Amino acid sequence: MRLSDYTDYTLRVLMYCAQHRDRLVTIAEMADVYGVSKNHLMKIVNDLARQGLLETTRGRGGGLRLMKVPADIRVGDVVRGAETDFRLVECFDPSSDTCTLSPTCRLKGVLGSALQAYFAELDKVTLADICEPSEALPKRGTPKAAGTRRAVTPIRVSRSSR
Repeated sequence: MRLSDYTDYTLRVLMYCAQHRDRLVTIAEMADVYGVSKNHLMKIVNDLARQGLLETTRGRGGGLRLMKVPADIRVGDVVRGAETDFRLVECFDPSSDTCTLSPTCRLKGVLGSALQAYFAELDKVTLADICEPSEALPKRGTPKAAGTRRAVTPIRVSRSSR
């Protein structure tokens, strides 16, 4: 299973807003940071505003901010809201299931349990959990231990749309 780029950027928008709670952030700013089109981010921001996660202010001096505290935003809920399809196999959708094995197959149950476990894990994590600095990882350029430095690899982001 792979999350869509749309869901990836949905999480990144929320993380960016959580890390900059002291001010309004703009779509243009995030587009520059993530190297993605403003139009793509506008769709995401509109969806998040409709879900009640972001407050948006238009016009000069406008921007966006979180409407909830990061500790109240579960990652599992965000993923459920951003992804459009969790049918791991054809038989998850009875209206299009043409598999002849469906009446006796146990694969659907195994995959259904795996999907439930996946969301159970995501539901344990909040936006605050993934945005707060980790004590285990030093900040960029901060020595990890005496005489050693941890290399930081930049995240490469592909440009695509939903």
